[in-house]
Amino acid sequence: MAKRKCVIETEEEEEEEVGGGVPSGPQMSASRFIKCVTVGDGAVGKTCLLISYTSNTFPTDYVPTVFDNFSANVVVNGSIVNLGLWDTAGQEDYNRLRPLSYRGADVFILAFSLISKASYENVSKKWIPELKHYAPGVPIILVGTKIDLRDDKQFCLDHPNAVPITTAQGEELRKLINAPAYIECSSKTQENVKGVFDAAIRVVLQPPKQKKKKGKAQKACSILLEYPS
Repeated sequence: MAKRKCVIETEEEEEEEVGGGVPSGPQMSASRFIKCVTVGDGAVGKTCLLISYTSNTFPTDYVPTVFDNFSANVVVNGSIVNLGLWDTAGQEDYNRLRPLSYRGADVFILAFSLISKASYENVSKKWIPELKHYAPGVPIILVGTKIDLRDDKQFCLDHPNAVPITTAQGEELRKLINAPAYIECSSKTQENVKGVFDAAIRVVLQPPKQKKKKGKAQKACSILLEYPS
């Protein structure tokens, strides 16, 4: 198991209150730990996403992940949050081993490839049932990877049978699985990479308010008033 560490400053967003300077000296100790686990089909780019975020580099060789662990210190409102990033294998061979990583998770990043319809369909067919079974109630950030290839003319010529997933389809899937956020990104160009993890941190520190369940249905009636002419 490899463990990698880095310090990352989140982008400033006044509305969401995420960002700020990096404290110096003894203040560098983390005030909160967040366990973030990435899941999704094999080869959708989960490991590349983590490496791009933590080291600003893009690996060119694909090596199926068995298990990996990253650690990033992230500045949130002037305080340090230690973001534990857990990488998992999407292949079926690890179906029994993979859920061991889910214990204690605060948030999941559920990734699919924007150039793989199968990985998109497996979000609802495979991954949501698995996460609901092993980690019910843990928030999920839905992520579409490889956005740089979706509109790449050369890729489309080389893969004529590929059916890219549109933003509208991604948003439709987000609503279907009731995820608080859907983000499209590219680990190669780093487009929206920070946004993915900012959203993951935000949903833990500032969870969306749940709608109160309505009680017994109230009976309603209509009254027709007649006025003298």
